[in-house]
This record gives sequence, structure tokens and C-alpha cells, in this order.
Amino acid sequence: MANSASKHNLTLRIVIGMIAGISIGTALNWLFDDSGDYAFVVFGSTISTYSILVDGIFNVVGSIFVNSLKMLVVPLVFVSLVCGVCKLSDPTRLGRLGGKAIGLYLATTAIAVTFALFMALAIEPGAGVMLETDKAFTPKPSPGIGQVIIDMFPQNPIEAMAQGKMLQVIVFAMLFGIAIALSGKAGERIASLFDDLNDVIMKLVMILMNLAPYGVFALMAKMAATVDPQAFVNLGKYFVLVAVLLLAHGLLVYPLIFKVLTGLNPLMFLRKMRDTWLFAFSTSSSNATMPVTYETVTRKMGVSRNIASFTVPLGATINMDGTAIMQGVATAFIAQMYGVDLSGSQLLMVILTATLASVGTAGVPGVGLIMLGMVLQQVNLPHEAIGMIMAVDRLLDMTRTMVNVTGDSMVSVIIAKSEGEFNQARYLDPDAAGEEEAIDLDTVVEHQSQS
Repeated sequence: MANSASKHNLTLRIVIGMIAGISIGTALNWLFDDSGDYAFVVFGSTISTYSILVDGIFNVVGSIFVNSLKMLVVPLVFVSLVCGVCKLSDPTRLGRLGGKAIGLYLATTAIAVTFALFMALAIEPGAGVMLETDKAFTPKPSPGIGQVIIDMFPQNPIEAMAQGKMLQVIVFAMLFGIAIALSGKAGERIASLFDDLNDVIMKLVMILMNLAPYGVFALMAKMAATVDPQAFVNLGKYFVLVAVLLLAHGLLVYPLIFKVLTGLNPLMFLRKMRDTWLFAFSTSSSNATMPVTYETVTRKMGVSRNIASFTVPLGATINMDGTAIMQGVATAFIAQMYGVDLSGSQLLMVILTATLASVGTAGVPGVGLIMLGMVLQQVNLPHEAIGMIMAVDRLLDMTRTMVNVTGDSMVSVIIAKSEGEFNQARYLDPDAAGEEEAIDLDTVVEHQSQS
């Protein structure tokens, strides 16, 4: 309860920071300008009030916050991904089961970000406003698709980390994680070290998120003081588009995949997800919701504990469809706000980066925004716009988590049914909930063979 109260308190503080920043920035936009009006003399020097607030305080605080977000990208992705792959690459757990689960999770993530990009490019929520950066912004020429694939593999992983080449960092982290998993006792010691590092980095992320209200305030105040009010209309379009796409993915795409691959009634699946949705919505964390997801798929949906103990934690690690949708729409939105046309290879880069990064995205609130900074970096878009996204992101984060845990549950049922470890009678029972006994796998297998 304390964590839930703390989360809601942080959400309220961010919303307050956003509203206060927009209000003060808008007032400055109306009352002042940057030409020297409303200036005063200090020690013989003429100082503009506008410059002190907008170019001084707001710019410094906002820039420090954005730099802090960028600071966390490489260590967060590398350490989290190594930890995840260490567990995924356990030889006793890989094979047919692991291949099915990983394939389904990554496939749904790729579908999510591709559809999000397509809709954002079609609807253009960021069109009509031209934002400016502190420096003249010119996009770098994008390489061909073949070169993009070649560049995913680093010649020097340390250089890739120093230069923020995240696709290279992701590939190296995957290979490093696999090597750790296959290295016996030595690998176990290194994996334990990375688990501890991951805990420390997660604590650093939470420290930064607790400072987010001040960063959001400064970024929104500067933006409101310097841009056309139309930008906030576009931000509303972004919010609505992401919310609609999240609901469509959770209530239409998932049930369609579920029906095609299992032949079961998806309405029963959605009905049994209600408690898990409520918990996911209140915590904004796939990891925190994991015990509830596990109990839902085993006690209500008939998935064997053998399968659920693998697919549910795996899903909380690599299944981030909701985050991928946000990253796809946000990237297109920010590009449109800055008047940048994304090329075909850049769009492919967004899809690849968002899909692969989902493997290293921790299931805790706020991490998706840091991952967004990584995606923006890959297509050479300015990070400053993250502050604008963050202004409404907390309101979307809860819905994203609902989508993520729905995907975890769907894949668990699909895998269990394909492996003959699924109690269909329990799934079809609308009142099946809360039985304490574990599923009898022999009975389930016999039932499957008879049907």
C-alpha cells in the first residue's frame, strides 16, 4: 500500500509540475519577450527578466534533467539486458518452450511498434508546429538498410557505449549474457554481480523519477514561454492517439492472435483479466503485478504452474508492447514537431531498436521514457522533447502496464495449450478462481489427448 501511495503521490506531483510549468511559461509568453523589455540594471549590466527565467533557471534545470535521463540509458540497457539474457539462456530452460515464448513476445512487440508508427505517420499528431532547439537541428543522412544491419554488430563495444550506439550495445549485451549463462560457476558469480548492479541502477532510476516533477516543470515552463500554444493541442492529439492504440492492441490485436492460435473464446480470457488489470493499473509495474498475473493464468485460466513459472517472469522481462507503442508514436510525433521526415531506414531503426530494447526494459514505472531517449538517439532526434512527452506519460504508463500483462497472460495460455499443459475445463469455467491446489499435469495431458 505504501508503494501504491508513493506512486500516486509522484503522479500527482508530476501533473502539478506540468500544470505549473505550462501556466508560468504561458504567462511569460504573454507578458515578456526576449528583446530586453522589462529589463533591469544590476551592477551596471542590463538583464532581461525573460532571460533570467527562461534562458537561465528553466533552461539549466531542464537541461540537467534531460542529461540525467541520457546518463542512465547505456548502463540501464546493458546491465538489465545482460541480467535478462542470463536467465533466458539457461540451457535447461531454452529449447522448444523458450523459442515459442521469446518468438511470440518479440513478434507482438514488433507488431505493436510497427502499427504505432504507421498510425502516427498517417494521423500526424505533431504536424503544424515547428519547435526549435538551442542549436540548429539538421538530421544526419541515414544509412541504407544493409548498413543498418551491419552496424548492429560492434567492432569495439566500449566505444559503442561511449558513443551511445545502442543497437551495438544491445547486441553485445545479448552475446555477453549468453556467454555468462554457458560459463558454469564463473558465469553464476558474474550473473550475481550483474543482478546486484541492476538493483543499484533501478534505485538510481527511482531517485531520478522522484526528481521528475521539477524537471517537468522547468521543461514545460521553457516550452510554454517559447513556442506557439498550438503545441499543446498537438500534445493532446498525441495523448489520445497513444491511448487509443493501447486499447486497440489490448482489446483487439491480442484477442485476435489468441483466437487464431488457440481456438478459444477470447471474451473469457478478457473477463478473467479484470483483477490483473486493476492491479497493473494501480502499480504501473509489470514486475509488481507478476504475482497477480501468475495466479490469474494458473488458477483462473488453467495454465500449468510448470509453464507459468517460465512464461510470466519472461514476459515481465521482455514483453513491453505498451512501451513499444508509446516509443513508436512518440518518435514520429517528435519528428513531426521538429519538421523532420524519417526515412525508411530510420523507421526500420526505430522498429528494431524498440523491439530489441524491450528485452532490456525493466518492468518498473518510468523506465520507458529513458528507453525513448535511446530510440530518439538512434534516429538523431533531440532529447529535449522527452520533457513534453513526460508531461502526459504518467497518465499513459498505467494503461501501458495493463497491455503488457495482458500480453504475458495471452502467451502463457498459448504456450500451455500447445505443450499439452493446459486445463481447458478450468479456462471455460467463469467461476474458476482461487483454488489452492496446483494443476494435476497427468490429468491435463490425458484430457488433452482425449480431446
